[in-house]
Amino acid sequence: MSLLVAMLSGLLFGVGLMVSGMANPAKVLGFLDLAGRWDPSLALVMAGAIGVGAVAFLFAKRRKKSLLGLPMQIPASANVTLRLVLGSAVFGVGWGLAGFCPGPALVALGAGLPKAWGFVAAMLAGMAVFEFIERASQRRQDGAL
Repeated sequence: MSLLVAMLSGLLFGVGLMVSGMANPAKVLGFLDLAGRWDPSLALVMAGAIGVGAVAFLFAKRRKKSLLGLPMQIPASANVTLRLVLGSAVFGVGWGLAGFCPGPALVALGAGLPKAWGFVAAMLAGMAVFEFIERASQRRQDGAL
């Protein structure tokens, strides 16, 4: 049942990205171009998403288990670290250069946009490099103990 709900949630998310224009890199870059021909329409999409997310988190924080009976997995830390800031900056630069972030890139890949192939390949390579560095760091820490 949880797999079906996950699949339907992903489908709804993908359709929402397509309808809102978030999977269209030209629209996203138009939103990010504050000095040029700025397109503010995605600000409304983001505001709506933040509103829905805020309400969902309010309900989720009060529960021990999800509606499907699975454990709730809410981040325990709210600390702003250098690592978080740098990761956010890298994410933003990638979004600004390509007009994609991970979710919309996967939707665009499924829609057959050629630009999405390059972005998704670079994203997967970046994830692999991150995992390699994290594992090497963990091995060094384990060896130092």
